[in-house]
Amino acid sequence: MAATTSGRLPMAGLLALAAAGFLTILTETLPAGLLPQIALGLGISQAMAGQMVTIYALGSLVAAIPLTSATQHWRRRPLLLTAIAGFAIVNLVTAISTSFAVIMTARLLAGVSAGLLWALLAGHAGRMVAPQLQGKAIAVAMVGTPLALSVGLPAGTVLGVLVGWRISFAIMSGLTLLLIGWTCLAVPDFPGTRKDRTASLGRVLTLPGLLPVLIVTLGFVLAHNILYTYIAPFLIRGGMEGQTDRVLLAFGVAALGGIWVIGVHIDRWLSRLTVGSILLFAVAALLLGAAASPLAVYSGVLLWGLAFGGAATLFQTASAKAAGPHADVAQSMIVTVWNLAIAGGGLAGGLILDCLGAKALAWSVLPLLTLAMIFARQNALDRMVADV
Repeated sequence: MAATTSGRLPMAGLLALAAAGFLTILTETLPAGLLPQIALGLGISQAMAGQMVTIYALGSLVAAIPLTSATQHWRRRPLLLTAIAGFAIVNLVTAISTSFAVIMTARLLAGVSAGLLWALLAGHAGRMVAPQLQGKAIAVAMVGTPLALSVGLPAGTVLGVLVGWRISFAIMSGLTLLLIGWTCLAVPDFPGTRKDRTASLGRVLTLPGLLPVLIVTLGFVLAHNILYTYIAPFLIRGGMEGQTDRVLLAFGVAALGGIWVIGVHIDRWLSRLTVGSILLFAVAALLLGAAASPLAVYSGVLLWGLAFGGAATLFQTASAKAAGPHADVAQSMIVTVWNLAIAGGGLAGGLILDCLGAKALAWSVLPLLTLAMIFARQNALDRMVADV
């Protein structure tokens, strides 16, 4: 199966990639929604059960760049299927094992699979279409992330409560097998990079426009995770305890709107949309920092979700365009920076919460967004994609 050269998006293949992203995010986050059940089932504390999420992120962090670099010359669809198959295996192990050590090993390997998969998705989606449709194709392939966060995680949590956490992981393993078949039928194959044309990490990093994209990604995602990780204490401070689920639902719905807006316009206005998303997030942070009522909080959260929804698509499209034939290596850098920002957000947000209080969380993200804006405005993105 070859990539399409028509003006249409190959939706069946792109949605298969989106489903892969959906399962990846759901595999990562589902333990967070089922901590009491997992802790009880394994005879451990909820804090220990929470490390199932931590070790997953660690696997992605350490594996994305070296694994992607080592497999540059592999054919793309077999490599993609290998990463997807990893989820079928590790989720099944999680479902049936009674050993916490074995489950943690499986979760580490799940993170490794995720690091490789995220490095492949954007580049594969971009190669499936003509150059002028790459942004839209990547937007479709990335829609699984906000769907997993806004719909998949709540639904998976309810399912886990009803049928048990082990059956939930077993169901995900079964769905992954279906996805493998879907991918074989709908996703085209592409050759890897010829061995004599593979690029070192240093060479890829010095490609024009890539380093600014990585810095913008770090600043934006770090700011997001400082606030998102500690949204519950932030809301409690504002007298909105018990509303965390509704606030996160509002965020998720707005994020879906954001990715739709990005998907429609990204191929024309990549740089403008990047700058606009940073500005919108900054306005949201100002609203949240000064919020004196639930209405102000919800308004800020809706703007924040709208800004964040298409962020992954913007950054991955920008890095793919900057890297050209080395897009997968560039994507592995995005994955690494993204996971660093997740870990850094948890650490920095905790320090801010302990030292300055919950109100400072919203204000603290403004310097990071300013940093992101500076690099986004240095015309690197504009020169890279010529969209203005």
